[in-house]
Amino acid sequence: MTEEIQKLKQLIDGSDNIVFFGGAGVSTESGIPDFRSVDGLYSQTYKYPPEEILSRSFFDRNPEEYYRFHHDKLRLRGAQPNAAHKKLAEWEQQGKLKAVITQNIDGLHQAAGSRNVLELHGSLLRAYCARCGKPCPADTINEGDGVPRCTCGGVIRPDIVLYEEPLDADVMARAIHYIRAADVLIIGGTSLVVYPAAGLIRDYHGHKLVLVNKGETSADGYADLVIHEKIGEVFAQL
Repeated sequence: MTEEIQKLKQLIDGSDNIVFFGGAGVSTESGIPDFRSVDGLYSQTYKYPPEEILSRSFFDRNPEEYYRFHHDKLRLRGAQPNAAHKKLAEWEQQGKLKAVITQNIDGLHQAAGSRNVLELHGSLLRAYCARCGKPCPADTINEGDGVPRCTCGGVIRPDIVLYEEPLDADVMARAIHYIRAADVLIIGGTSLVVYPAAGLIRDYHGHKLVLVNKGETSADGYADLVIHEKIGEVFAQL
């Protein structure tokens, strides 16, 4: 165990008010590709840029092309929680962790046992009709091929926040509440470049800010502890 990981362990052992804020790097060790790394989805070539495909206007005008991308790249394909997901659930059960705030849409935190999970960008495990708003089974968007349709004839869509759509105001308010009240804030597996989610770090006013990420982030300079390693490998040692 490195000196940095020992320091992290001491912070965790000494606190019962921890909040975790995570991104794609939390799930890459479960086999889910991230969007912005060298090998991520945004580095690959499609007929349209992924940013355009994942926008609300593109979904509305070209659901066929959206679902070709969705079925090819966004299906979870049996992904399972890794050491990071499991450790966070364990801390919550011990009463140490108050909330998991995630940019991920894969539901792996809940699969690991976490209960208070704030999904900033929604979830692929929920779906609804874009026309009538009726909730629909997640299998309608994650299984099969083609464009899934509601009984009303409308296109069924995943309950995720597409580009050009605002984040859920209630989820954001709850996230800000937990971050402001936190003793220890751990930020893991995120490059902190996706706004407005990345801006949540500004709401933390404590002195125990921990960053665990493979690469450097814009917040490294004012964090109290920085660990540049895979988050699952770090959490497995705690």
